[in-house]
Amino acid sequence: MNPEQAHRFETDILPRIAEGVARVVDQKLRVEIMPGGNPHEPARLRVSAPPSDLDARTRRYPFDMNVILTWDDEEIARLLRPGGDARLQRYLDALGDKLRAWQDAREVDVPTRSQAEPSVLLGGLDFEA
Repeated sequence: MNPEQAHRFETDILPRIAEGVARVVDQKLRVEIMPGGNPHEPARLRVSAPPSDLDARTRRYPFDMNVILTWDDEEIARLLRPGGDARLQRYLDALGDKLRAWQDAREVDVPTRSQAEPSVLLGGLDFEA
């Protein structure tokens, strides 16, 4: 990914994704953009929970939520081409369903803000709705 694409993703697109994720997750979760280190490492999105105030029996998994989301470079480049805004909007509209699917696949539980591993990377994501 070239530096301009990385910058556009970080400043124009990722904030919209972060807002979309924040709308569909528990308000006690933090959704934050992690800036990219260079064009070969675009910005990421972190969804995390403060130390849990839930009883261990109430939690589904032992670790507080700490999920990092990254997107495939080619997918980001496609999103920046003509028609990309409509594709992004379809993706944003589907985020609730996508998050539910990611939970099941990676042993993450948004309602109890817990996960099976200390950290979870959801990498190489696409923008399919």
